Amino acid sequence: MTLTARRLNRATLSRQMLLRREVTAAADAVRRLPALQAQEAASPYIALWNRLTDFDPKELDAAFSSRALVKASLMRITLHAVHAEDYPDFHHAMLPGLRASRLGDTRFTASGLSVVEAEALLPSLAKFAIRPRTRAEIEDFLAAELGGPRQGVWWALRTFAALHHAPSGGPWSFAARPSFVTAGTAPGPTSQDESVQRLALRYLRAFGPASAADFAQFTMLRRTVALQALRALTGEVEELKGPDGVTLFDVPGAPIPAEDTVAPPRLLPMWDSVLLAYADRSRVIPPEYRPLVIRRNGDVLPTLLVDGYVAGVWRPVEGGIEASAFHLLDDKTWQGLASEAGALTAFLADRDPAVYRRYAHWWAKSMPSAETRLLPG
Repeated sequence: MTLTARRLNRATLSRQMLLRREVTAAADAVRRLPALQAQEAASPYIALWNRLTDFDPKELDAAFSSRALVKASLMRITLHAVHAEDYPDFHHAMLPGLRASRLGDTRFTASGLSVVEAEALLPSLAKFAIRPRTRAEIEDFLAAELGGPRQGVWWALRTFAALHHAPSGGPWSFAARPSFVTAGTAPGPTSQDESVQRLALRYLRAFGPASAADFAQFTMLRRTVALQALRALTGEVEELKGPDGVTLFDVPGAPIPAEDTVAPPRLLPMWDSVLLAYADRSRVIPPEYRPLVIRRNGDVLPTLLVDGYVAGVWRPVEGGIEASAFHLLDDKTWQGLASEAGALTAFLADRDPAVYRRYAHWWAKSMPSAETRLLPG
């Protein structure tokens, strides 16, 4: 079976609950997705608002508070919200990359500690962080363990140690200055390869059909490791052909809607996973728009999704949502975006009406657009 680029787009939208809002619990939705980018604390909330019918943010608050969902450094060495039952496998799969990204960095090696000495700190750190601890508390603890402060040690450990960000209240459950708590679960008796394979299956259910390069991009695993994991799933995945004959992997029976399936407009949050889950970003982002929404420093702006593809960016302003389209849109599309913007403005009003305010500098630098409209709340 050979798939067109547009069918791949529709498959992604279907599996990411972006063809229609669905009725499901917040924790179940996150497990299905199977991870939400969470560098900005608001983004998981806005991601679920885009995907769930009558989404109540208090439900996500409760899931974080009870630790049914957890926030931690995982794929791409970035913060993700994942289901607590998925965390052990996901962390186990990503651990070599998380560890290598920090222990080989001069910011750690300048501490004078060896890799063995750093890893020897993990058991005592886990005991110390059995309750939430601030950065200052952990740095004081590590200084006591090491006989004095060592710059770069906590910077490294906080990324690959089995730690979660502890909910701290506020409009989006997590404060700008995080506290950390020991993960309450440990990986089962599985090998590294098995954990990567389990992550690969979860990835395909949420983002497939996808190539080995796509899976590698989603995780930052080496492409050889990604391909090996997918090849090892014989009998659990099937191979398809994508545009230009590229080999794609998928879970048999997963939805691949028709090309003409209607895709409603959406206002995606910063760093929405669909924008970052593929090596070939053109599945959702037209190539000419990629540098506009994915900035050189890694910021991924909140985007307008029109007919399943990025068509512009949005930001909250006084009176509603400012939408900047990269190409001209027809009146019906603007009406759909206005409806979404009105609902999003109401959603933000009870939490943080000026969400993402610290990224306003991108618009101050003259965001290019074919048309900009204020969509009233």
